[in-house]
Amino acid sequence: MTGESRTSALLPTFARADLSFERGEGPWLITPQGERYLDFAAGIAVNSLGHAHPHLVEALQAQASKLWHVSNLFQIPEGERLARRLVDATFADTVFFTNSGAESLECAIKMARKYHAVNGNPERYRIVTFEGAFHGRTLATIAAGGQKKYLEGFGPKVEGFDQVPFGDHEALKAAIGPETAAILIEPVQGEGGVRSVPPQCLRGLRELCDQHGLLLIFDEVQTGVGRTGKLFAHQRSGVTPDIMAVAKGIGGGFPMGACLATAEAGKGMTAGTHGTTFGGNPLAMAVGNAVLDVVLAPGFLENVERVSLLMKQRLAEIKDRHPGVIEEIRGEGLLLGIKAKVPNTDLVAALREEKLLSVGAGDNVVRFLPPLIIDDAIVTEAVSKLDRACARIEAAQAQLAKGAAE
Repeated sequence: MTGESRTSALLPTFARADLSFERGEGPWLITPQGERYLDFAAGIAVNSLGHAHPHLVEALQAQASKLWHVSNLFQIPEGERLARRLVDATFADTVFFTNSGAESLECAIKMARKYHAVNGNPERYRIVTFEGAFHGRTLATIAAGGQKKYLEGFGPKVEGFDQVPFGDHEALKAAIGPETAAILIEPVQGEGGVRSVPPQCLRGLRELCDQHGLLLIFDEVQTGVGRTGKLFAHQRSGVTPDIMAVAKGIGGGFPMGACLATAEAGKGMTAGTHGTTFGGNPLAMAVGNAVLDVVLAPGFLENVERVSLLMKQRLAEIKDRHPGVIEEIRGEGLLLGIKAKVPNTDLVAALREEKLLSVGAGDNVVRFLPPLIIDDAIVTEAVSKLDRACARIEAAQAQLAKGAAE
């Protein structure tokens, strides 16, 4: 319809940038016009192995030519294999596959409540969570996160969640009562501003749960599958949860998630208590196994740790060079946060002008979430783009100051 503008038929729940991409290569995204953007958003920590990774492409194409969907009424061998590999690599004894992080959290919440119910304590259904957390967009998970901006307008908040301030140990202890079933926490808050939970605090949570007979649930949707340099972030502290929710990076870009648990924590989830139509489908399982092939290969996670240390060092140099723009560098592994002194939306926009994609977060933070496959040369290129973006902001500030003085 030449000359006419058409309103999008999409529900306008996203403030989308006026930018689209035709294809991707590793850490790069390419527009229809051929412009190349360095992708340090990675689909919000999803494209863990970059774009069009040959091993993932081969696995998906091979499976797509055989079988897409059969439902969980039948055996799915690739799902059995992926579950066994996850169990062998973690604390868990059992796995439930989902399509998203929110679904993985829903499974974790139901599992914690069911555990106490089958133990004869159905009154124990409440879960302690932390201010600034983000656990998903379902009615239960927005209640778990507790953020007003996500709750407003959706009716009464789902009962059963008690938020405490991040890092307030006394408030945490006071929140535990006879109805408490579990504690739910992200080892690093992603959406909340890339705020890490210190290892000693995770150990303290484990002790508190053991003392009160609670289940410890880790939300590793954003932090898992190598993002912090370990397969899962909690492994950095030596603390093990009873239940863990996973998604994002586990599918390398294909929609999938998982809820992992010990046999004890999952003992109430018997046949008919929970289900999914699409979760664990053959396409997702093929890709999930392919992701693990790469991430669990010898030396891969060690290289993530090495590159992330280099990245953090180089970001610290940029902070020192632009103290009026950058206040602090945060994060673990390749889940990195730049706390800005200017509005984080301005920094995201300036980075985009330099063809570097990033993601905003709470506490005025800009997240760098590059694919785990980046090398030293990509780090150098990204840091150069950040340097120029900061200089761009400083030039604009100087121009404003000059105009105000005249």
